[in-house]
Amino acid sequence: MTTDKVARLLDDLVAMGEDAAHIVSLGQAAYLADDANGRLLRNAGERVIIKVSTVVERLPEEFKAAHPEVEWVKIQRMRNLVAHHYDKVQSDFVWATLAHRIPRLIADVVDRRG
Repeated sequence: MTTDKVARLLDDLVAMGEDAAHIVSLGQAAYLADDANGRLLRNAGERVIIKVSTVVERLPEEFKAAHPEVEWVKIQRMRNLVAHHYDKVQSDFVWATLAHRIPRLIADVVDRRG
């Protein structure tokens, strides 16, 4: 995989991180609300997680090996949970992923490049 392709994937991660940050900026109460807005936010948050995992899956193994601090397998497992076992997804866990884990991933693999 070319360096340009990896750079584009990392740029995609940054954009997804911005989406996660926007959802988080609306507040946890809005995210967890039992109304149409809360459901939309939760669906959007779950979609961000699926997209992040898709990017992670496309990153070359050499890149992942260079970042052993990242829990790559857990990212993929989270995607499988959200995509295939939606009835078992805990909204507060997804919130924590959006608020903490995605920003940490970006800090670990994107902000340190260059």
